[in-house]
Amino acid sequence: MQQLPAFFASFVVVALAASVVGRFAKRLRLPYITGYLFTGIIVGPFVLNIETSAAVESLYFIEEISLAFIAFAAGSELFLKELRSRLKSIAWVTVGLVTATFTLGSIAIYLLSGVIPFLQDLPPAGRVAAAILAGAIMVARSPSSAIAVMNELRARGPFTKTVLGVTVVMDIVVIVVFAVSSSLADALLNSINPGVEFVVLLLIELGLAFAAGYGVGWVLYAILRMRIPQHFKTGLVLLAGFLVFIASHLLREWTHANLPFELLLEPLLICVTASFFVTNFTPHRDEFQQIIHDASQPVFIIFFTLTGASIALDVLIATWPVTLVLFVVRLVGITIGSFSGGTLAGDPRRTNRLLWMGFVTQAGIALGLSREVATEFPLFGDSFATMLISVIVMNEMVGPLFMKAAIRRAGEAYEPETAPTDEVRDALILGIEGQSRALARQLKAYNWHVVLADMDGQDRENADGIWHYHVDDISKEGLRHVLGSGTDALVAMLNDDADNLKACQIAYEQYGIRRLVVRLNDLKWSDRFTALGATVIDPASATVYLMDQSVRAPQTAAMLLHRDPQYEITQITITNPDVSNLQVRDLRLPGDVLILSVMRDTQSIVPSGYTTLHLRDELTLVGTPASLEAVTLHLGY
Repeated sequence: MQQLPAFFASFVVVALAASVVGRFAKRLRLPYITGYLFTGIIVGPFVLNIETSAAVESLYFIEEISLAFIAFAAGSELFLKELRSRLKSIAWVTVGLVTATFTLGSIAIYLLSGVIPFLQDLPPAGRVAAAILAGAIMVARSPSSAIAVMNELRARGPFTKTVLGVTVVMDIVVIVVFAVSSSLADALLNSINPGVEFVVLLLIELGLAFAAGYGVGWVLYAILRMRIPQHFKTGLVLLAGFLVFIASHLLREWTHANLPFELLLEPLLICVTASFFVTNFTPHRDEFQQIIHDASQPVFIIFFTLTGASIALDVLIATWPVTLVLFVVRLVGITIGSFSGGTLAGDPRRTNRLLWMGFVTQAGIALGLSREVATEFPLFGDSFATMLISVIVMNEMVGPLFMKAAIRRAGEAYEPETAPTDEVRDALILGIEGQSRALARQLKAYNWHVVLADMDGQDRENADGIWHYHVDDISKEGLRHVLGSGTDALVAMLNDDADNLKACQIAYEQYGIRRLVVRLNDLKWSDRFTALGATVIDPASATVYLMDQSVRAPQTAAMLLHRDPQYEITQITITNPDVSNLQVRDLRLPGDVLILSVMRDTQSIVPSGYTTLHLRDELTLVGTPASLEAVTLHLGY
């Protein structure tokens, strides 16, 4: 205990180094956790021995805090209102995956136990115990990796929603499966007959764990209600998770010493239930999500680095053939389970064949369960964890590649260069000169498809990749090849207001384009444009308005002039059917994003938390660029 401060200080330095290695791994197109685990292995007892076995053992309390956080993160991803449209598919695919992966994984471990060094000397009951624990861990998925891939591909659609829904649900299901498997394994190792009494005790344990999770959920709710800085709340949330582990250990020891039976309440199940309660049944869902988001990177760095330091390289070298076999067996189980579940749910056969590719990745919760085994089953736990961690790392490295391929083949990748045309904003700018070119470049930077046109010059593509088109005159026939029903906005910047008005009338009356913007040349034309619903920009009055805003509301002016890089204003169209009929308060928006208005048809609505959203609503939002991009990916385009 006296050496604990020195161990802790040494590990802090190692964790800082691991964060750098993780960023380097990302540049090599490897997951961050690969860098963290690699750093832990290098500084661990089997290589440099900077973090000795005694140090790793002394720092186990850090691992328990991290495990509680990982469980909180898992529960926070399961927001029922966002999954309602695909519940049938999610339920059947989840059942298929759990059944096939658990069964094949357990059978594989039991059959291979004769060649696995640390299982060879165990009796049959001990081998069965290790097999069902491995089967449970092989069920786990990785929501964080799945979300990262979906964000990268800007993925949306029924296939993507099913994959994400199943992945999120599986994090909770696997903890329940692990809790049952852990109790059963404990009974087998202690020669307890798993009869009726065992089943009753198991049901009591599960019931008490869910009840305790409900109670811890209220504790988290009380923490979130406190009027204290967020970093203090984060510390209290982590402390609450750690106390869950302490209480679980104390209860197990006390019942073992004082009762004829032992109560094992799985702390991960308690934490995930508490997080699920906060996310779905309290008004502090967004704040809790923000705490999880802000704390995730440092917690993951610490946990995965410490996990890497605990890996026994001698076991890893001795069991690598078994690792490859388990990797293949898991792929087979995923393929059988996902296809069977999708078929029972009635999903299209075309996407059913791709489902398995979305469920390969593993990460946080699987590693957490592996470390739990190392603690709860010291007879074989450390070696067992090392073997499974090697399987998990393989899945984490190849899983994202499979998932990207599946989403692209399903036709649900909306990357700028491959997005369907109806998911890309189209703008026509009439008039080619300095300001129109600058506007075109600005819109293109925000992924708009922009064309410039006027009655001079020839068709050509400029150095910025923006097309310049020649039109013979401002008429329906003259504009036919540059204007269409798919055009989202017309910007009229011609020198003749009569031509600008005629172009706006054609766009509005012939093609139903409502987003009309006009740079006015003569104020006497203003009323005619306004009657069409066009936004009129008079250079002189616009300058006065901006100066007025700069005096009365400088922050707003800074955002309009793009001089405040921290915040932006954007407008998006809701196209995600899962958002339709949700109230604003049920959206999981980042804490730094605010909805300013909702435009429905021609009606502008100032939203409240109870405003119900519909497909094709236009939302005006303010927030940081990164958060606005994430919200756009979730809601529409």
